[in-house]
Amino acid sequence: MEENQETAAVEILKLELRQDEAALEGALRPTDLTQFIGQIRVRDQLKLILDAAIGRKAAAEHILLSGPPGLGKTTLAAIVAKELGAPMRVTSGPAIAHAGDLAAVLSSLEVGEILFIDEIHRLARPAEEMLYLAMEDFRVDVVVGKGVGANAISLDLPNFTLIGATTRAGLLPSPLRDRFGFTAYLDFYPEDELEQIVLRSAQLLKIEIDPTSAKEISRRSRGTPRIANRLLRRVRDYAQVHQDGNISLDTTEKTLTLFEIDEHGLDRIDRAILEAIIGKFGGGPVGLTSIAMAIGEESDIVEQMAEPYLVRCGLIARSNRGRLATGLAYQILGKTPPANIARQETLDLF
Repeated sequence: MEENQETAAVEILKLELRQDEAALEGALRPTDLTQFIGQIRVRDQLKLILDAAIGRKAAAEHILLSGPPGLGKTTLAAIVAKELGAPMRVTSGPAIAHAGDLAAVLSSLEVGEILFIDEIHRLARPAEEMLYLAMEDFRVDVVVGKGVGANAISLDLPNFTLIGATTRAGLLPSPLRDRFGFTAYLDFYPEDELEQIVLRSAQLLKIEIDPTSAKEISRRSRGTPRIANRLLRRVRDYAQVHQDGNISLDTTEKTLTLFEIDEHGLDRIDRAILEAIIGKFGGGPVGLTSIAMAIGEESDIVEQMAEPYLVRCGLIARSNRGRLATGLAYQILGKTPPANIARQETLDLF
């Protein structure tokens, strides 16, 4: 009984910590396009679309935001809603298990309202097919009853704007992709823009930080604002506990070492992937599932969280036979690459 109570208390504490982290992330998010740092091309494209919609006094076209996690898709959706002066309804693909779930959401929308669907590539197929009609003709067909007594009722919907966010645009069926009037592709951030984000977040959190520390945090943030803000909060915690609260370069380096973020921005999972490919699978090629099993993680974690950064850094390569470690990966791990590694990569990639 006491053990169960202790477990419940731990789970409550974890939930509270997650809520605190989410609240902090929300406080750091920009609220309009002028405050949004980086993604200049996407910002200019969105501004044109929003200004045109406002000028016509009409709902904006449907928008698809595509890119790796943590680059600002949810933030941009909230900015779009604010710029349009419209309320925003938030849901996610996994939360819509049946077409009826989607019909209930769509039928309750108001004129001009924003419907934001995160992880839209994970929508159930029946819900996807219902969404086609809703996006194009602003109506849904609902089947009432069962068997021979079933009857289809067509419900008209108010004009609304759908904003979909996805980390895997290739998984969206073509009919759904084609119904978006604009697709924004968000890319990883360069270090100078991440440094601006760190300095802005530090100011909002009332943290004293020197420019060299902000630069070091940005350098190890994997091109991702969410990670940069998370590392900033961890460095703040370390400075609060072990220093006078001010952040120096020494404090930053000690914090990042404690949390296993190396000088290349690689974390524990990144290094485990590289070690597995090189140490257990001879440098590859090796399949995604085998890598995930070797490091004790889910395939989705490897593919969505780690792999995009490792590919971007040139540490692993993808081929039609699996993943391969590059010569740079061997170098970072302090290992000697086999003599034929360049030839293998050339054969597999071209």
